[in-house]
Amino acid sequence: MEFDVIVVGGGHAGMEAAFASAHLGMKTLLCTLNKHKLGNMPCNPSIGGSAKGIVVREIDALGGVMGFLADKACLQMKMLNTGKGPGVQCLRAQVDKIDYPKVMLEAAEKCENLTILEGMVTDLLHDDNHVYGVIVDNLKITSKAVILTTGTYMESVILRGHNVTKDGPDGEKPSLGLSLNLQKMGLKIIRLKTGTPQRIKKDSINYEVLDPQYGTNRPLKFSFNDSRILPFEDQIVCHLTYTNEKTHQIIREHLQESAMYGGVVQGVGPRYCPSIEDKVVRFADKERHQLFIEPESIHNDSIYLQGFSTSMPEHIQDLMVHSLKGLENAVILKYAYAIEYDAIDTSEYDYTLAIKKWPGLYIGGQICGTSGYEEAAGLGLVAGINACLKIQGKEPLILRRDESYIGVMIDDLVSKGTKEPYRLLSSRAEYRLLLRSDNADLRLTPIGYKVGLINEARYQRFQEKVQKLEKCKEILNKTHMGMPKELCSYMEEIGYPGYVGGPTGAEMIKRPNVTLHEFKKFVSELPPLTLEEEEQLEIMVKYEGYIDKQKKEAEHLAKLEETRLPCDLDYLNMEGLRLEARQKLSNVKPLTLGQASRISGVNPADISVLLMNIKRGK
Repeated sequence: MEFDVIVVGGGHAGMEAAFASAHLGMKTLLCTLNKHKLGNMPCNPSIGGSAKGIVVREIDALGGVMGFLADKACLQMKMLNTGKGPGVQCLRAQVDKIDYPKVMLEAAEKCENLTILEGMVTDLLHDDNHVYGVIVDNLKITSKAVILTTGTYMESVILRGHNVTKDGPDGEKPSLGLSLNLQKMGLKIIRLKTGTPQRIKKDSINYEVLDPQYGTNRPLKFSFNDSRILPFEDQIVCHLTYTNEKTHQIIREHLQESAMYGGVVQGVGPRYCPSIEDKVVRFADKERHQLFIEPESIHNDSIYLQGFSTSMPEHIQDLMVHSLKGLENAVILKYAYAIEYDAIDTSEYDYTLAIKKWPGLYIGGQICGTSGYEEAAGLGLVAGINACLKIQGKEPLILRRDESYIGVMIDDLVSKGTKEPYRLLSSRAEYRLLLRSDNADLRLTPIGYKVGLINEARYQRFQEKVQKLEKCKEILNKTHMGMPKELCSYMEEIGYPGYVGGPTGAEMIKRPNVTLHEFKKFVSELPPLTLEEEEQLEIMVKYEGYIDKQKKEAEHLAKLEETRLPCDLDYLNMEGLRLEARQKLSNVKPLTLGQASRISGVNPADISVLLMNIKRGK
């Protein structure tokens, strides 16, 4: 059998890579251990969250599938950080763990150019120059490109206390053999760790003593396309509880029995998603830690205990869970565990997610050293796009830091590296006001269209929206407000008793407490707007000064990015560079001066030396 692209792994990264490849006209093979677990959520039953929710919208704007399918399987939708500025607001959805893989499989089976094969890939077909296929269950299948998206399956082991078993996440089989063969090909493999909490029987929880947590009562969705909006009244309710001193005492007394503190764990765990024992040790001054009680599906009675991940033995987990308010009589359906797995060191791949030593080989998702469904999906999408562009002989897609959170993530991984599962945070982006949830389509839909993942009909609708927003901005900038009675009354109600006419509509919107939703009735020339368009327009107008400032800062960075670095620069023997800078630059081989400036261990003086040597060379 022969294909254009072979994708290994059917998780969130693999599905985005496979759909992108197939939608771009490539004959695509998806190799997965279990086709009924495509896009499986072995850990938390949610998609989105801080920064991550923006990534889901970026994936959708580029032409990916995660946002659209998450809307279809949504159980609750919430807008986070509504009390803060628009730069950090983002969506988070509780998603049905059973329905999401179902809608994913349905979409995959209907997808033209996509073939699904169940089996384990144990090795790659390659010669001295490039990778040209895979070996799956002793069957050789050739291709023009291979994308590895093995997630947390590669040589994975499950850890509970000192008990170690060779298993994959969520009761699935591990991927065995491939990691060793990748090492034989000269690739540096790293060992990482993550984990998941207990699953609790629904009717064994006392909800009366817990704090209910509702979704946001607004029509919210991830996808910019027409997709399902779950009515507020149909959304499930989550609940909140807390650890207490008794919980912490149990953990402290049995700390050495955990896999993590008992010396069993070899891999490096995620700093920003620690186990509960790690929280108790690292934050000893905290009297309690919040835990969210989240239904996994409407089709079962399994409840996810968000924030209580642990690698303690099962009998200790019983004590820990029963110490929690509302869970005194809880029945544990599935015990928490830690999982270790192999990933590829960040020094091995470039901005296109291609393995530098092996043309034809790409990687995406947690094999890149990341954590999280959303990060994985974003990387898988970029890997899929770039594999196809390479086959088509086109320029690769490299997203900038001021263009997307996906671009921030890839730049961080390639330039700075990571020794732990990388997680996206809004604080990692310098240009948060440019990388908002509301404007992901404005930033990335033209790129998705250029690549070929956005069709003509959708692009036409997008252009009409852009033109409408520009027209509205023009109207607000040109319209000077008078002093009609209704406007004066409105201004007095929101804290402006001495309102005097004269300002433009845009100047009025920039005032605190003035909202476009209420103010638009005083500007009759404005065309009808959807709620999403209305909120987007308000942000564009109200924060215009701050947005322009960040754009100028991004333009300054772009000048550094325009200074290309020759790929054959001999950093190790470059005069004037410090030894650490020589080693780091030689290892990363940055494409531009901007990338070089962001490499950990390279300081401004090194950049000056580098620039001087480049000018001399010219």
